[in-house]
Amino acid sequence: MKYRVSVDIVPRKGILDPQGKAVADALHALGFEPVKDVRIGRFIVIELEAPDAGAAEREMCERLLANPITEDYEVAGVNAA
Repeated sequence: MKYRVSVDIVPRKGILDPQGKAVADALHALGFEPVKDVRIGRFIVIELEAPDAGAAEREMCERLLANPITEDYEVAGVNAA
């Protein structure tokens, strides 16, 4: 069966995120004071053919797509393609 898997990857809390800091500072300068934190990451969409998508996306993230030491990932969605 064909699947479309969406993965969100962001720096872990406590890890320096200079892009996120720059965006947060710019938002504050534009008057968006309620913004407390910005994390800049990646959004990846993968189409694959497998009997089930359950374990495959987790293994892809842990072995290649995300650095488990510095990044958190979340499988945002698994849909039949």
